[in-house]
Amino acid sequence: MANIILVGAQWGDEGKGKIIDVLTEKSDVIVRTQGGSNAGHTVFIGTQKYVLHLIPSGILHPNKICVIGNGVVIDPLSLVKEIDGLLAMNIIVDNNFYISQTAHVVMPWHKQLDVLKEMKKGDNKIGTTKNGIGPTYSEKADRTGIRFIDFIKPERFKKLLKERLDEHNKVFVENGMEALDFNTILEQYSVAAQKLKPFVTDTVLLLHKARKAKKNILFEGAQGTFLDIDHGTYPFVTSSNTTAGGACTGSGFPPTAIDKVMAVAKAYSTRVGSGPMPSENAEIADFLHGLGREFGATTGRPRRCGWHDAVATRTAVMINGITEMALTNLDGLDEMENIKICVAYECDGTRYDYLPADLEILERCKPVYETFPGWKTPTSKVRSWNELPENTKQYLKALEKYCEVKITILSVGPARDETFNV
Repeated sequence: MANIILVGAQWGDEGKGKIIDVLTEKSDVIVRTQGGSNAGHTVFIGTQKYVLHLIPSGILHPNKICVIGNGVVIDPLSLVKEIDGLLAMNIIVDNNFYISQTAHVVMPWHKQLDVLKEMKKGDNKIGTTKNGIGPTYSEKADRTGIRFIDFIKPERFKKLLKERLDEHNKVFVENGMEALDFNTILEQYSVAAQKLKPFVTDTVLLLHKARKAKKNILFEGAQGTFLDIDHGTYPFVTSSNTTAGGACTGSGFPPTAIDKVMAVAKAYSTRVGSGPMPSENAEIADFLHGLGREFGATTGRPRRCGWHDAVATRTAVMINGITEMALTNLDGLDEMENIKICVAYECDGTRYDYLPADLEILERCKPVYETFPGWKTPTSKVRSWNELPENTKQYLKALEKYCEVKITILSVGPARDETFNV
């Protein structure tokens, strides 16, 4: 029996969806614990591409239970659309899928608040996906949110909708924005509520029953460590706890029942939106974008790219208690002449071996690199450590050394079978 938390060790987009898909083979229950439809997990099965934003990617496997936990904020219209899309591809979504009754609902005013707040920030904008995630978490903390237990009860929802909408429309009108229409929202969201009602349950109880039955439970993180509201590059972060601890609070599962924390990281670094990224590098960004790589699954916008930042990964290992790591996108470096690893930062004569929390320092940090010869040969057909080019092995050993964690899974392409254990 193994209960595993999977986290991103960078700034999100590390390829967690694919690694979760691989780990699901030996799991019985897959749980999404935080974030919302701002996340995008991409899985390739053969030539078929699946992009999931809310439903755990374990849904692509038969006979697996998938759960959206209480820590997730859910856009009901997006979730219905996602379910319909899966059904259209003959993926079963029935008694294998559950939604926490205490998960919070993303409403139209949350998205409009997202737009308004970013507009007011001007040059200091965070780079949000404008999916209303931050404002939903804000209302949750303010104790004025709408939970699924309210959402699926028509009269209660109607009352809460009226109260919240009147309050927010005043703000929108004052800022020159259109007021949202009560009847339109009520109609759309009531239809979604009835479609989703059969899936809503006490997921905390469900998970504890699974634990007592000695089921293997996999906790699926969204985003990455350095987008964590507490431990990320604040304020350029998301609104939830993306680190391992967030998996417990976002599901109601006890930390003492977790057996392993596993990380996912790319062979290089990427980031979407604003915020510091010391190892960002135009050479590798242009190279990867030229290959058609590194465009967001949710937004489609090009990701910022850089050499692998071992300082950040080493910090993520410490914060999350990571014991092993899956490394993805190794094949993205196949044609590089030389490959670098950021092993430390330097700022005003001071060396930093871990990510500094002070943003003013972090933004001025210069990367200290170790350079390694590239392998200049395709790795996408490789299926074992022994088949890897010697220069690839040296690079991976250096990553293990500087990141202070063992690499146990390698991904050399987007497809499910382009993955192997090390």
